[in-house]
Amino acid sequence: MGIIIWIVIGALAGWIASIVMKRNDSMNWFENIVVGILGALIGGFIYGLLSDGGFEVGFNILSLVVATVGAIILLAIYGAVRREA
Repeated sequence: MGIIIWIVIGALAGWIASIVMKRNDSMNWFENIVVGILGALIGGFIYGLLSDGGFEVGFNILSLVVATVGAIILLAIYGAVRREA
């Protein structure tokens, strides 16, 4: 069941991040899932650094917010690197 939750949260977080970063037209559903899952890893790492400990991963608002913030950071870094290249 855990992998399904990762995919659902990743898809939602990637989709929200692509809308915020105005990349929704150029990203498909698979890219949204990958960006969301990688964003969850980045966001979870940053959240762990800023807080006293980790948090329970599950289907909740905090997981979605952390994954979305991480996905936005990932898309911002990708956009900055792509413009330089």
